[in-house]
Amino acid sequence: MNATVSAELGLRLVVPDRTTVPLLAGLSYTADDPYAIRMAFHVGNDEPVEWIFARELLTVGIVRRVGDGDVQVWPARTDGERTLNISLTSPFGQALFEVPLPPLTEFLHRTYELVSAGRETDFMDLDEELTNMLWSS
Repeated sequence: MNATVSAELGLRLVVPDRTTVPLLAGLSYTADDPYAIRMAFHVGNDEPVEWIFARELLTVGIVRRVGDGDVQVWPARTDGERTLNISLTSPFGQALFEVPLPPLTEFLHRTYELVSAGRETDFMDLDEELTNMLWSS
């Protein structure tokens, strides 16, 4: 089964003086990797920068602050618009993104139509996952 949900999302990078830079991100979700959402940030002409998020992290972040370490997510309002803040930290620096809520929630809704919450393991080949984990160590 190779069912995929994808979307293009306009979001904003918040720079230090609190101004914002519009960016485009590609979101993708596959039933083959049911816990993960891939977000590819298109920055300039370079190859997109890809981050992988737990689907549950983005879902819970709509309601309350969640995450610790490199990825933190929390709800906000920007100019009256409901947004999701995503803070990413890596050895290369830190970035804060404002994501408009309606297109993100629509995307998440479609992922849950594909794989219901709590049914993720039905879509995984546990024997293959274990083999991959054992051979990669």
